[in-house]
Amino acid sequence: MDLSDRRIDDRRDPTGNRCRSTHTGRPARSAVAARRRVEKFCGCELTVRSEDGSVVLGIDGDDHVLSDGAAARVRESLGDALQEERTFVHTAGERRPDGTYVVRRRGAESAGHRKVFDSRVELRALFERLPAEFTAADVGTDGLSGGRRHMVLRHLAEHPAFDCSLIRRQPLTARKHPSGGGES
Repeated sequence: MDLSDRRIDDRRDPTGNRCRSTHTGRPARSAVAARRRVEKFCGCELTVRSEDGSVVLGIDGDDHVLSDGAAARVRESLGDALQEERTFVHTAGERRPDGTYVVRRRGAESAGHRKVFDSRVELRALFERLPAEFTAADVGTDGLSGGRRHMVLRHLAEHPAFDCSLIRRQPLTARKHPSGGGES
């Protein structure tokens, strides 16, 4: 795309300051992806359009008129809800805007220290398939190898959504608690 396709738009942010943005008039890919994720999980049809200086949000045919400030707050809240990172002692989990869930070794930056799941549901399914007492080798049966299976096992034990705890360090072993599950 060349710069002649872009236009400069004067807008005000929620605090009233002028902000200049360059855009093509088409929604950003991230906005389209966020809308699709919301539609997928709520089971409803969403439409968004601009009308007379307001934003009109359509949910299953019902229109809701939002001021620019309110629309910005909704957008920020959705972004926060769709992207989240939690850090634990040895691991961290990140829910990305595209819906994937990343388990990574805390403080490590290289790709060798992370495992990307298609969603948190995939990680939950892995946990449900594991026996009541499981080792890193049991976690590794689902395509994980090397240190990643140890990292995922530690993440399962550290994350409150998975009701289990470490019971041995050699070999690294965890046990599910009889109550069954934690928060999702």
